[in-house]
Amino acid sequence: MITELKDTVQINVRQALQEDIGSGDITANLIPSAQQEQAGIICREQAIICGRPWFDEVFRQIDPLIKLEWLVKEGEHVQPGQELVRLQGTARHLLTGERCAMNFLQTLSGTATRSRHFANLVAGHGVKILDTRKTLPGLRLAQKYAVRTGGCHNHRIGLYDAFLIKENHIAACGGIHEAVAKARQTAPGKVIEIEVETIEEFLAARAAGADTIMLDNFSVELLKEAVQLNKKDGVPRPLLEASGGISETTLPLIAATGIDCISIGALTKDCKAVDLSMRLIET
Repeated sequence: MITELKDTVQINVRQALQEDIGSGDITANLIPSAQQEQAGIICREQAIICGRPWFDEVFRQIDPLIKLEWLVKEGEHVQPGQELVRLQGTARHLLTGERCAMNFLQTLSGTATRSRHFANLVAGHGVKILDTRKTLPGLRLAQKYAVRTGGCHNHRIGLYDAFLIKENHIAACGGIHEAVAKARQTAPGKVIEIEVETIEEFLAARAAGADTIMLDNFSVELLKEAVQLNKKDGVPRPLLEASGGISETTLPLIAATGIDCISIGALTKDCKAVDLSMRLIET
């Protein structure tokens, strides 16, 4: 999967380095240009490590001669005090790339760690935890990669790859049936998802032929009712997605209703960067 992200990784890193270095790293230039050093990255807390391709690309773009030796795998669960990677190269280039590389590794590991936590909360229920488009600007694909690394799943990537018909779309189109019919006519091969807020709207969306129905802010009892209603008659059964107001407390209860998937914006928008540090190693 990361092969498909190669261009994205390069673009992300190029923009981040330009943002950070600008006209040059004046502090690193205090160090003699030929001075060689070794450094290690230490993790200060339990985490799922994610972002190695971005980390590597930072130093590749700064100085391809820098050597990196990874001591952990992508997606590995690490402990406080564990060394993740060793680097060797000119001191100037190691220190110039430090913050940019760490930003990617900390942020994506934070997303992966949070995703693993939520995936563990629903283990055994057969339900998929989905991310949303509530991502950091410019890091959409990177964070969605981290979500997968952590064991959760991706919703649509953007506004272009699937329909998500919400309240305002329904109103502007003249109703649920009209909105679904127009979507089917506009792009026959695209998945059509529609958001509903009541059982009546759910039944209308099902009858209209939506592929996925998002049950927005449904109580556990109403989710159970929708799941049971979705098993009746000969109408093709759409996927059911729970969304809105989901907490760590309610998540296992929602997963147990028989719902197909649960979308949680907090996977990406509320992630906390993992605590990492880089130290030069005396040789």
